[in-house]
Amino acid sequence: MIIRSLLDTDLYKFSMMQVVLHHFPAAQVEYRYKCRTPNINFRPYVDEIRAEIKALCQLRFKVEELDYLRSLRFIKSDFIDFLELFHLPEKCILVSDGELPGEISIVVKGPWLHTILFEIPVLAIVNEVYFRRESNLPVLDEGRRRLTEKIKLVADAPDLASFRVAEYGTRRRFSSEWHEEVVTTLKSTMGRHFAGTSNVLMAKRHNVTPLGTMGHEYLQACQALGPRLRDSQVFALEVWAKEYRGDLGIALSDVYGLDAFLRDFDMYFCKLFDGARHDSGDPFIWGERMLEHYQANRVLPRSKTLVFSDSLTFPLAIEIARRFAGRCHVSFGIGTNLTNDLGHQPLQIVMKMVRCNDQPVAKVSDAPEKTMCDDQAYLAYLRQVFDLPPA
Repeated sequence: MIIRSLLDTDLYKFSMMQVVLHHFPAAQVEYRYKCRTPNINFRPYVDEIRAEIKALCQLRFKVEELDYLRSLRFIKSDFIDFLELFHLPEKCILVSDGELPGEISIVVKGPWLHTILFEIPVLAIVNEVYFRRESNLPVLDEGRRRLTEKIKLVADAPDLASFRVAEYGTRRRFSSEWHEEVVTTLKSTMGRHFAGTSNVLMAKRHNVTPLGTMGHEYLQACQALGPRLRDSQVFALEVWAKEYRGDLGIALSDVYGLDAFLRDFDMYFCKLFDGARHDSGDPFIWGERMLEHYQANRVLPRSKTLVFSDSLTFPLAIEIARRFAGRCHVSFGIGTNLTNDLGHQPLQIVMKMVRCNDQPVAKVSDAPEKTMCDDQAYLAYLRQVFDLPPA
C-alpha cells in the first residue's frame, strides 16, 4: 500500500473538513483530476491505481491518530467523534480511461464531508505508481545531493537568520519513502529554519508543527453555498473566522485574483487575519501590493505574515525573503521542489472541485493556466461579477 494512514494528507484538509461538518454538512460536490504535463501515458497503470484507491478506502483512523488530532488546539471534540466513524467511500470515486490517448479520468462525486479527504492521497498514489514504473535512474542519490545544496544556500547566508521554510509536497511527491527522508533531513539539518510540514502524519512522526489553513476548494464551494456570488469570498472568510475565532488566520488570496481579493479584504479582515498566502502570479508584485494594502487600511505590515507557496524553489524563496526582510513576517511552503526534485520531470497533476450542490464553481487564478472550470458560461459570468478581465 502507498497510503497506510488517513493522516497521510495535508492539515488544511482537516481544518476545512471541520468547517464543512459544522456549517455545510449537506453540501454535495464533484472533483475532477487533470494532468497538465503533456504526453504522459497513464493507461498501463489504471488497474494499479484502482487497487491502491480501493486499499485507501479500507483505512480507518487509529486511536493514537485521533489522539494526535485531538491535541491540536483548533480541533473540536465533535469532529473527532465524527472521524472515529469515518472512511473514504469507494462508491464516490471512479477511475477510468480518459478521452485523449494515454489520459486517465478520475472523478469524485458525493457529500463534501465524506469526499474531502480524497484529493491529496489520490494524487500521491498517481505520482508514486507512475514514478516507480517509469524512473530507471538512481534517483535517490541525486535527490540527496540536490537537497543538501538547497539546505546549504540557507545555512551559508548570514542575512537569512529569520528564514523559515515548510515542506508542502505530499500531493506531488516522488514516493512516501523519499518524503519521509526529506522531512527527516530538514528537521535534522535546518534547525530553526525548518518551520514544519503540511503533512499531518509526518508532523506526528517527527514531532514538528503541522501547517495549513484553507485551500481553493473552500472558497470555490462558497460560490454555491453563500447568499450571492459577489459576496462569496466575504462569506467564506466570515464563516472561517466564526469557526476558528482568530486561529488559523492565513487567508488564501488567489481564487478570484489579487484585485478581487483586495476589494473584499477590507480593514476588518486586515486586522482579523494574521496574514495572507500567495499561490499564483508574480510573488514580488503580490507582496508589495499586500503591504501597500495593509498600510492603506491602517495596519502595521510588520505585524502581518505573508506566506509564499507557488512553485517555489530555494533560490526564489531566498530572493523573496531578502526583498521583504524587516518589512513583514514571511514564510515559505515548498512542495514539488522538495519532494520530487530528483533529476526527472515531475508531474503537474491536480484534482479540483468543479461543482458544488450541482452548480459549477471555479478558480480564476492570476496564473491563467491554473484556471479550472467545466462550464465556460459560468466562468464568463464569474469574471463579470468580480470585474475580472476576459480570458
